[in-house]
Amino acid sequence: MDSVISLKNVNKIYGTQVKTQVLTDVCLEVERESFNSIIGASGSGKSTLLNIIGTLDRPTSGEVVINGVRTASLNKDELAALRNQTIGFVFQFHYLLPEFTALENVLMPARIKDGRVSAEVRERAEHLMSLMGIEKVKNNMAAKMSGGQQQRTSIARALINSPQIILADEPTGNLDSESTEAVYDIMRDINETLKTTFLIITHDRKIAQKADRIVEIKDGRINLDIPASQAED
Repeated sequence: MDSVISLKNVNKIYGTQVKTQVLTDVCLEVERESFNSIIGASGSGKSTLLNIIGTLDRPTSGEVVINGVRTASLNKDELAALRNQTIGFVFQFHYLLPEFTALENVLMPARIKDGRVSAEVRERAEHLMSLMGIEKVKNNMAAKMSGGQQQRTSIARALINSPQIILADEPTGNLDSESTEAVYDIMRDINETLKTTFLIITHDRKIAQKADRIVEIKDGRINLDIPASQAED
């Protein structure tokens, strides 16, 4: 397997006097260009797992390798660079900056990376917004868009630096069922056309079954890891 994400015996413990073990001996390989879903009850550890994969948090023990890089050896600035260039994040709440337009929000990670926005990058941003079906609202202020448009903008923003990996934590949790279907169809199209690897946390089993693979986290451990085609309705 050509893994873009590799976790070996990852443990996460919070607290010093009163210790709470959130993840226990998690081993996970995610194949490059695949589309994966993570499910599990609230408090099962799935968001903690995603934060560790995204290098927003460090494991207490175990090894995390992202796109061939062992994250334990990286300092704060190197981790920030890895996140900016290799990983795109999509959250349940879009975290758009309200004082900027949709296009300016999409361009923000590129501006952080390079300090400026070239004509080529601006063209890429507009192409991504076209793929998302939001090109007509690109000059709208973030607050002047619907929830579905805001979430599509956040996905375009996550893709602007051409990341190898998109990590999404309940990306449609605030959307109605029609918008949810549309956003997942878009992410699937991005996976197939741009070859981006997706790892998506969802509480919705119907949505999870649209992935290639379902990983279930239960009490901080991987309880199930199967092709989505084998999942029961």
